[in-house]
Amino acid sequence: MVLFAGLIVAFSSWSAHAQNLDPIPGSITYKGQPRTKLTKSPIGSTFPHYFTYRGDDYAETYRIRPDRSLEIISRYRTDRFNFSGNR
Repeated sequence: MVLFAGLIVAFSSWSAHAQNLDPIPGSITYKGQPRTKLTKSPIGSTFPHYFTYRGDDYAETYRIRPDRSLEIISRYRTDRFNFSGNR
């Protein structure tokens, strides 16, 4: 039982650390937090952001912290479908 509890604590700290993503060029927070604050959005709410970096398309999800700063909670490379045949 103690071993199981220890594994849960270890996994929780690993997953929390894994979510700590550094901004890359194209991220909203790349050169620091935005000057404007999202004052009407509820704390804890999330929103997506899409951008291109080094020829690859990315999707990030941001969460609004209690101090109204933004935290990147996920990022993944995505393939956008372009039906015109042009990239």
